[in-house]
Amino acid sequence: MHIAYWCILIAGVLPVVTVGIAKAGVKNFDNHNPRQWLDRQDGYRRRADAAHRNHFEAFPFFAAGVLVAQQLGAPQDSIDMLAMAFIAARLAYTFLYLSDRATLRSVAWAIGYLSAIALFLLAAFKGI
Repeated sequence: MHIAYWCILIAGVLPVVTVGIAKAGVKNFDNHNPRQWLDRQDGYRRRADAAHRNHFEAFPFFAAGVLVAQQLGAPQDSIDMLAMAFIAARLAYTFLYLSDRATLRSVAWAIGYLSAIALFLLAAFKGI
């Protein structure tokens, strides 16, 4: 299996990891109304939930970029490199979000987003 496919899997797991961080070790977690409970949190738990939501938002665009690039025959090594750059950026984004480093977090987000865009451009301009 190509590295880029593993990266799609990792990207799909990141939301679960971050919401797990938000909920971990809490005795008063309300599983009947988890979203309302999460909305009332603050500090790193609130930021972990925000990262969780953002990972879900980023996932479809990234996964589509990988699949489009492969479908249109872009070079696999380039696809794999961009997919790994996306994952590295998203991991950095998560760490920076949890540690409340907003400016650096935004830089990491932008790198991930640009990596996903580059996957589409790689496919579009593969023959040029």
